[in-house]
Amino acid sequence: MEQLYSSLFIMALGVAGCAVYFIGTNWLLGIIFPTRNVSNRQMAQNLRRAAAVRPWLFLGPSLTFLCLYLVYPVFDSFYLSLHDRNADEFVGFDNYSWLFNNPEFRESLFNNVLWLLIVPAASTFFGLVIAALTDKVSWGNIAKSLIFMPMAISFIGASIIWKFVYDYRAPGSEQIGILNAVLEYFGGTAQPWIALPFWNNIFLMVILIWIQTGFAMVILSAALRGIPEETVEAAVLDGANGVQIFFKILIPQIWGTIAVVWTTITILVLKVFDIVLAMTNGQWSTQVLANMMFDWMFRGGGDFGRGAAIAVIIMVAVIPVMVWNMRQANAQMEGR
Repeated sequence: MEQLYSSLFIMALGVAGCAVYFIGTNWLLGIIFPTRNVSNRQMAQNLRRAAAVRPWLFLGPSLTFLCLYLVYPVFDSFYLSLHDRNADEFVGFDNYSWLFNNPEFRESLFNNVLWLLIVPAASTFFGLVIAALTDKVSWGNIAKSLIFMPMAISFIGASIIWKFVYDYRAPGSEQIGILNAVLEYFGGTAQPWIALPFWNNIFLMVILIWIQTGFAMVILSAALRGIPEETVEAAVLDGANGVQIFFKILIPQIWGTIAVVWTTITILVLKVFDIVLAMTNGQWSTQVLANMMFDWMFRGGGDFGRGAAIAVIIMVAVIPVMVWNMRQANAQMEGR
């Protein structure tokens, strides 16, 4: 309860702070650019000046925090990546050279590529199929609510839930993991799912697919509802069946939205960390770049140079996808 009260207090303090800032800045603008007891010409000038300054006053705190917590860390990370473990000695690109010759980095890179190939595609596909299937049925909103619910769970919380699904106990012990319990019920042998080479990566991906399918479903459902009914009715009159309508009529009209959803999930996958940390901590060949960065930056004595180099690699990988995503989103808004 103490944590709950503390959180509520911080939330109330934040809202109150925003209100005070809003009222205070408007009051300050009124003093600097008065509109009373001045000539009509001066009043018009002051109104224009206040209107020009006001947006920057409201954007100011956001821009300040963006620079402090986003822009500055980018430059600082690149600076650290060119120095030794304690950031004392300049080593140039030695950390990057070490990275590309390190077997663990190559394993992490391979796993990240595997996540990129499977998770965005599966999440988008399942989200699209569910959106299409539930769009015209009476209980569709209930189904959508249940499928979207995992989005409200943190990645760590979801990982703990799925740990009980994949849990494995030694032979002779009672299996409490749902998957192994079902397997033994049908006469199979319990398996250490998250320790099986290669396949354990797939089992970890299932967790993120489970979470992100709800996100894809909501966005794509809204896009499907924006399709003119006339095009579907015309296809039906021309003799198209349900599959043809889905692939040849619906999907082409929302392809831009599908691309935005796909790339948004791709950006998330490039930074995947929590699930791997909670489920395997990178063991059994499940290491990914973000978890490797965390290991080098904060564990084993800490190596700021190598940890920062991995962070820069992740950032460089994310930027092109992010830029393309923003262009696609802008094109969607402009109706292109």
